[in-house]
Amino acid sequence: MSDIKKVVLAYSGGLDTSVILKWLQETYHCEVVTFTADLGQGEELEPARAKALAAGVKAENIFIDDLREEFCRDYVFPMMRANALYEGLYLLGTAIARPLISKRQIEIAHQVGANAVSHGATGKGNDQVRFELGYYALDPDIKVIAPWREWDLTSRSRLIAFAEEHGIEVTKDKRGEAPFSTDANMLHTSSEGKVLEDPWEETPDYVYSRTVNPEEAPDTPEYITVDFERGDAVAINGEGMSPATILETLNEYGRLHGIGRLDLVENRFVGMKSRGMYETPGGTIYLEAHRGIEQLTLDRGAGHLKDELMPRYAELIYNGMWFSPEREMLQAAIDHSQESVTGTVRLKLYKGSVQTVGRKADVSFNLYSQDVVTFEDDKGIYNQRDAEGFIRLNALRLRLLGQRKRGG
Repeated sequence: MSDIKKVVLAYSGGLDTSVILKWLQETYHCEVVTFTADLGQGEELEPARAKALAAGVKAENIFIDDLREEFCRDYVFPMMRANALYEGLYLLGTAIARPLISKRQIEIAHQVGANAVSHGATGKGNDQVRFELGYYALDPDIKVIAPWREWDLTSRSRLIAFAEEHGIEVTKDKRGEAPFSTDANMLHTSSEGKVLEDPWEETPDYVYSRTVNPEEAPDTPEYITVDFERGDAVAINGEGMSPATILETLNEYGRLHGIGRLDLVENRFVGMKSRGMYETPGGTIYLEAHRGIEQLTLDRGAGHLKDELMPRYAELIYNGMWFSPEREMLQAAIDHSQESVTGTVRLKLYKGSVQTVGRKADVSFNLYSQDVVTFEDDKGIYNQRDAEGFIRLNALRLRLLGQRKRGG
């Protein structure tokens, strides 16, 4: 790829991407544009600008974009409509952020006339796949530079040596072996590697950064309400909020009560198993609330079909297929199912757990009828004798099978 003239780098300002920035300049002799996404990771992002300037990047080629509302509105909330969980447990916090980062990188590349993009994902992980599938879906002709698959900086010590040789700042905690690596955004924080690599060993408490230890959470439960309209949360405790503010507020409730911790050995798309620790405080509460309101408002057939589709949908997101036609087809079906998912859920938060303890919906959305289900006199609304024929028809094939087994 000797014709690389300008490249847009997904840049955090940390050690790895700072080294990549210099390596791109030296290896490809090209102009580098840096892009730093604010996805609510809770870090000060302006130092990334200063580091990029110090590395010789022009001021007009430094992009730091606040994508929090777009992230929640167009990625997290649509995913939550599906109740998506990868392998039944993982709320896809890292995976769902990658298509948005890819999309913005391609937009910037078109804006500045770059013919290449670059990322800092390693050759062992899922993120290289997610980034690059996103790039190619949005610009089939874009050139992709993945330094971890090209360079010979194959260890932390060699990375640090390169940084020191080129005058790149190495913060004190990066000298030597880091205890684990992290990725964070508004939805979650994930930690992998080093102290977490042995799946028999319990995750040390110092790894957790977003939630208090459930054992040390308040001894008194807290109750909150979440309002939904057409499958999306719109208010907490009756106060209307934007999607990002909804998630931020639920994150704080989850942090206080130690909600959303997950220790998982998962199957990566590239073929290996990996052990990770995830904290998804607000997302865990959101998922419980969404399922709570669906219990009242979603038809049985639609709900059961949705549960069948969910693993496939979640796997598509995990594997980086957000922009694929099959994900868009599933999204259309899921969104259609949410047209009547409107109402209010009451939740109990207590020492690491979140439980739906109440739900209500306007009569125009509600499929639950207390008059029908009551154990008291239903005044003839439901004729219990009808159940006899229903049972006999459903039992017919089972009775025939039973007769055959005993000889006719």
